[in-house]
Amino acid sequence: MDADVTDSAGRPDGPHRPDDDEERDGPRSSSGAAGGSPAASGGADGPAPGAGAGAGTAAWADRPKDAFPRRERHWVRWTALAAAFVVLVAAGVGWWLYRRLDGNIRTDDDAAAELRAYEKERPTAIASGAQNILLIGSDSRAGDNAEYGRDDHGRQRSDTTILLHLPADRKSATAVSVPRDLMADVPACHTADGGTSREQFAQFNWAFQYGGAACTIRTLEKMTGIRVDHHMIVDFSGFKDMVDAVDGVDVCLREPIDDKAAHLRLPAGRHRLDGEQALGYVRARKSLGDGSDTDRMDRQQKFLGALVNKVQSNGVLLNPTKLYPVLDAATKSLTTDPGLDSLRDLYDLVRGMRNVPTDKVQFLTVPRKPYSLNANRDELVEPDATRLFAQLRQDVPVEVVPADGGDTATPTPAASPSTAASPSAASSASPAPTYSGTNAAEDLCKR
Repeated sequence: MDADVTDSAGRPDGPHRPDDDEERDGPRSSSGAAGGSPAASGGADGPAPGAGAGAGTAAWADRPKDAFPRRERHWVRWTALAAAFVVLVAAGVGWWLYRRLDGNIRTDDDAAAELRAYEKERPTAIASGAQNILLIGSDSRAGDNAEYGRDDHGRQRSDTTILLHLPADRKSATAVSVPRDLMADVPACHTADGGTSREQFAQFNWAFQYGGAACTIRTLEKMTGIRVDHHMIVDFSGFKDMVDAVDGVDVCLREPIDDKAAHLRLPAGRHRLDGEQALGYVRARKSLGDGSDTDRMDRQQKFLGALVNKVQSNGVLLNPTKLYPVLDAATKSLTTDPGLDSLRDLYDLVRGMRNVPTDKVQFLTVPRKPYSLNANRDELVEPDATRLFAQLRQDVPVEVVPADGGDTATPTPAASPSTAASPSAASSASPAPTYSGTNAAEDLCKR
């Protein structure tokens, strides 16, 4: 045997350790020769077949044991799982909120069916892209509204009616109030009990009592020649919740109010009204101003303008935490036609109006005067009313200017147009008429 073999024996004080031999003599060949021959080691021609795999295995075996610490791998894994969980929860909550808001909205299928039945008598839309939406404030005392008066077996009248005109360019919005006591031709309408009311000349808000929204729409279309594209019905409690959702609206009173019927008692001065107080403020009649319905409509218009301004100025539309309570309050109080009965439909409507400046959100009342046969009722002023309806029907801009001498406590009733032109003035070269009213940019406490 060679000396190398003899020397390969283990140390006297311990068992044989191959790594000791390698440290002393270097790596051996498969035949036991120190260093090995060129053929065995691959020589100058490179490593022998299989040597690369062996070297890779040795490199992996010699890797640092903490290259991928177990704790770090667990941290990465749990972070990914947590992120996925948060995304799923957020998506689930978002979907739940959407479904809740969407489910709040009630659909007025009865009105849709009634309007389809009388489609042939309805006016044709003239201006492409423009929309006319009828907003109806219900004075029903049923359910949550029972505290505001006697529940007359679910019968209701339209306490407030506003025709909202959105032009095709969506650069403005014009809200026209129709007096509840305005005398009008009310057509025969299907009633809730399956009967049919008779055609009659009566107060405008009786149409809602007889045949609901469809009868109101048909009465308005017959009076104005304007095609109503959509309608919304809002109740008392919904109005209160919307005001509370924006943390109240500021108003200024020159005189104190003590109105038991409106549930409102306030001293003179500046006040931030909550929902309950705001409802009393817009409903009060005998205790504010001259006690007329026209005076009340003017106050309602100013308050709605202040509410719109509050929503825009406080960034409600861009803040989800502020927007959700407003949407929840609004959708819970709404009954709409099938064309607006989803959150997506309402979003598309609001999105088209989001860039309208507040000074272009205008409010006015149809030209009216006391009815000749009953001073407690109203009738249209002609040809001024016909001219206004023609402008809206043809999507011609309506100019609204502040009423002279008005203030927040005793606003001046809406005046007639300042230009006494013919009914065809909307399409002639004569100067465009102006109407007295207000806009959403007006501060109720700076007049």
